[in-house]
Amino acid sequence: MAISLNQLVRAAHPKPPIMTVYGVHGIGKTTFAAQAPSPVFVQTEDGLGTLECAHFPLAATFEDVIGALAALYTEPHEFRTCVIDSVDWLEALIWAKACRDNGWASIEDAGYGKGYVAALNLWRQYIDGLNALRDDKGMTIVQLAHTDIRRFDSPEHDPYDRYTIKLHARAAALVQEHSDIVLFANYRISTVKADVGFNKKVSRAVGSGERVMHTTERPAFLAKNRYGLPDTLPLDWSAFAQAMPTPIQPLLMAAPNTPNA
Repeated sequence: MAISLNQLVRAAHPKPPIMTVYGVHGIGKTTFAAQAPSPVFVQTEDGLGTLECAHFPLAATFEDVIGALAALYTEPHEFRTCVIDSVDWLEALIWAKACRDNGWASIEDAGYGKGYVAALNLWRQYIDGLNALRDDKGMTIVQLAHTDIRRFDSPEHDPYDRYTIKLHARAAALVQEHSDIVLFANYRISTVKADVGFNKKVSRAVGSGERVMHTTERPAFLAKNRYGLPDTLPLDWSAFAQAMPTPIQPLLMAAPNTPNA
């Protein structure tokens, strides 16, 4: 079929985002996701605790996760947000699947990183499922993850440590690439100069207990967004939704008089 200028699209229909939210232990990532409109959880770990949210049985295999995504795609329902809790525990299921498919005892058995390359094909299958739910079913996607602290070898500066998503580097890059938003959740921390005597002062961290999420990358952490969000927001779904562009806000807010569950 020939391409014509008549096929040009000038205005895109707004779509809900695919998000990845990672943060320090106990910060409240799951609670944040549970505040989204009509969420359903695909659990690879038992992280809901006492939160009362619709969820699939705890996934024991990669096939369980794909089956849950397929059910949301093919069966009628009123859920508006799909939460994956968590992608780093999903990675263990992906590695186990790659090992079963190839007869490996561990993901390292293939040698020279080939096991992780094979795992990327499964990651892409999973991401295709997320894209289908977002594009065809209009669902917001929220992927939760834990943090790791890794050395970053900058080509411009001395190496330094930073927070990253707790995934193998190749998988982390793929998840970040296919996320419209990557949020890093942490407690708000400031530094003060403390006098330790002998005319010497040192910097000490002071935390207020306020929980925030960062939307843009800094040396200490990875983050990104494609919507011009403020650099820092409260770790609260309502605040996040209100900060999003006006055409997308209705996709992220609960309908009036509708329970958020």
